[in-house]
Amino acid sequence: MTWAKALGWRLGRQLLDRSTSVSVVDVVGRLGAVSAWPDLTAELAVGGRRTNGRAGDVARAFGSGELVKAFVFRGATHYLTPRDAGDYLALRASSKMWELRSWVSYYGLAPEDWPRFREYVRNALVKGPLTRTDLAAALGRSSRYRHLRSHVLDGNYTVLKPLTWQGDMGLGPARDGEVTFVRLDSVPGWGGMPDVDEAGPRVVQAYLRAYGPATLGQIEEWLGPGLGVKRKAIAGWLDRLSDRLTRVAIEGEPVLVLREDLDELEASRASTAVRLLPGRDPWVMGPGTDDPHVVPQARREPVSRSANLVVARGMVAGTWTIRDEHLSVTWFGESGRVPRAALADECARLSSFLDRPLDLSVA
Repeated sequence: MTWAKALGWRLGRQLLDRSTSVSVVDVVGRLGAVSAWPDLTAELAVGGRRTNGRAGDVARAFGSGELVKAFVFRGATHYLTPRDAGDYLALRASSKMWELRSWVSYYGLAPEDWPRFREYVRNALVKGPLTRTDLAAALGRSSRYRHLRSHVLDGNYTVLKPLTWQGDMGLGPARDGEVTFVRLDSVPGWGGMPDVDEAGPRVVQAYLRAYGPATLGQIEEWLGPGLGVKRKAIAGWLDRLSDRLTRVAIEGEPVLVLREDLDELEASRASTAVRLLPGRDPWVMGPGTDDPHVVPQARREPVSRSANLVVARGMVAGTWTIRDEHLSVTWFGESGRVPRAALADECARLSSFLDRPLDLSVA
């Protein structure tokens, strides 16, 4: 087993070896979570994995209730499927950050105040989505929560994030330029909030299906700093999954993979695929920007700064930008010969996706 073959397998799992005729929901479900900001990043991440995708497909799926938008990894907004969202939110809620002394002091809400606060917000949303201004006004009508009105009006969503993590509300489509909030249990297909020890093993398995083979450290990074899960809980979930996991060595490096995927992984081939991906694409965020098999160490800085990425054979091989009708690719010299024909194909695909002409230059 080599990393080239393992990355070839992972490219297939993430629908990057070739675009296929799948729905927006299928793509998001396979990736687990897709960064929702900025809007074009999400559109490019999903569209690049679909045949005949068009800019705006993600927004349309979200507007029709096929996707959920919530504060998830590192507190940032992500798209998830309604079926899977509860699992990720249950893990995010397990940290109970709202019980920290600093939170209690700053927002004036003790841990025992949260059940009633959650109920108040759910009731405020019972007739449908509210804009940020509307929600602030609803808080202002309560003597108990009036002090939170200014936080919401000022765009400080930190106090609202635990309401998402606990499954009370998510973000809805913007209205008149303002973000809206919606009850999650009003979204078709919402799966509810499971027990964290039921959700944990499912999320671990979902991660390995899309981002494996993975080291223990990568799993801990995805669930720990990403979702706030404690290492003890992760270790317990891995122990419960021990009969479904196997440890293999790739070029001498021990990694974990689902036992059911081992035969397919071993039969995989290195990929020659070249793709233009947005900054913060799941391809680099899943394994982490410090994974040298995906991000060359010398090129980590532009990746961490959310540069748009050229990925060749699974590794970051350059960056790209669009200005007016010009697509400019910066190819990293250490990545070998420039695959001009493949880049031209990607330029044509991106032109069709954005519905605008693009001419390509490579430096």
